[in-house]
Amino acid sequence: MTEVFCPENILEEIKADQIPEKAMAKIAEGYRFSQACAATVDNHLELSYSFAHDETYQYYTFRILPEEGEEIPSITRICPPAVFYENEMRELFGANITLIALDLQDKMYRIEEVQPFAPEKKEGE
Repeated sequence: MTEVFCPENILEEIKADQIPEKAMAKIAEGYRFSQACAATVDNHLELSYSFAHDETYQYYTFRILPEEGEEIPSITRICPPAVFYENEMRELFGANITLIALDLQDKMYRIEEVQPFAPEKKEGE
């Protein structure tokens, strides 16, 4: 029986253009892509990409705080399961994720409101 232990969960804030390199590094270290999510906090977009190590139970999350309109390169060619997460982050939150392997062109959900959870635009935009 494998001993279960829970080391600390690590959160590292990175720049948007670092996510493909960081994802590849975690996979090379034996981690697997676990999840990605978006949130609007204080009217600012936050994107999180998490990786889990099945033997050590270590959980590692990269946090991106993109500027409005900043391009975020997709990790779908590195981690194919990220395709639905990234399409959702773009469609619902307005994240400018580029080069998604299977780009659903904002047609993943049947919603009337465009980017319903995106940060509010500042006046004059």
